[in-house]
Amino acid sequence: MGVDLLNVKGLQELDQKAPVVMVNLMRFRERSLDGDGSGWDAYLRYSALTVPMIKARGGTLLWTGDAKAVALGRQDGNQWDYLALVYYPTVAAFTDMMTSKDYERRCDPHRTNGCAEHVIIATSEAYSKFKIG
Repeated sequence: MGVDLLNVKGLQELDQKAPVVMVNLMRFRERSLDGDGSGWDAYLRYSALTVPMIKARGGTLLWTGDAKAVALGRQDGNQWDYLALVYYPTVAAFTDMMTSKDYERRCDPHRTNGCAEHVIIATSEAYSKFKIG
């Protein structure tokens, strides 16, 4: 896992100037791969470094929460620990952050150490009560 898993081709097919909300689904390791606490601890280190990078690109964290149960659908493969909704003013802002050397060197190692699995889904707004700006 790492920025090498970034779907650059898929992201390039999106309108680069359009706003995007990234739905993050995370499953944490019991222990961080670097031996420094739990997977959750590593994710907190990741977040502390990443949130300022998101804000520097005009984005914001909209919502986070613990995943409690699969309410509809298959249980297998859908056991997540944590979810986050992250707004970026453009798809290009997200791609810029994810492909930056700063993210790759400073942030991604903590994400990799902490997350057994991390899926990010790019979404476009159909309806929202959230109003940004």
